Amino acid sequence: MPTKETVSQTESKMKKAIDAFHDELKTVRTGRASTALVENIKADFYGTPTPLKQMATLAAPQFDMIVIKPFDPASVREIEKAIKSSDLSLAPVIDGKIIRLNIPPLAQERRTHLVQQAKQTGEQAKVSVRNIRRDAIKHLEQLEKDKTITEDDLKHGKKLIDDKTKIYTDKIDEIVKHKADEIMLD
Repeated sequence: MPTKETVSQTESKMKKAIDAFHDELKTVRTGRASTALVENIKADFYGTPTPLKQMATLAAPQFDMIVIKPFDPASVREIEKAIKSSDLSLAPVIDGKIIRLNIPPLAQERRTHLVQQAKQTGEQAKVSVRNIRRDAIKHLEQLEKDKTITEDDLKHGKKLIDDKTKIYTDKIDEIVKHKADEIMLD
């Protein structure tokens, strides 16, 4: 059944797009400390750019603080440099072998900007889901042209793909709304 296979592959790709979108949204700051803000920042670790989550223990012991404890205390300065050069606008404080990040409360203007950023990221995710839809429909049309599937199979496959696209674009809207609420309420 080439149609079912195509629909299944399409859904799998759309799920991956949603997962990537979700991971990207984790890095958008809210008023609360979250280790997700820093876990993918890359610091130089013996000449290799390495995500912080692989170099250190990350914790958020308070709602306004992140604590980073490197596995190798010698890498404290490299981690500090990576955080300073990131776009988070946070000032790391070195306290012996650990780094503390104080998360200041967000101003209303900054919150509004972050909501817009989350919406833009959502739109990019929707474009990616629609591109997956377009490619899948082209594939089905090619199968029909090659006489591998019938015209009815093509129509049915297109409908299934359109339904999946609607489900995933709605899911993106839901995630963006949840993130916007989270940003504005904290």
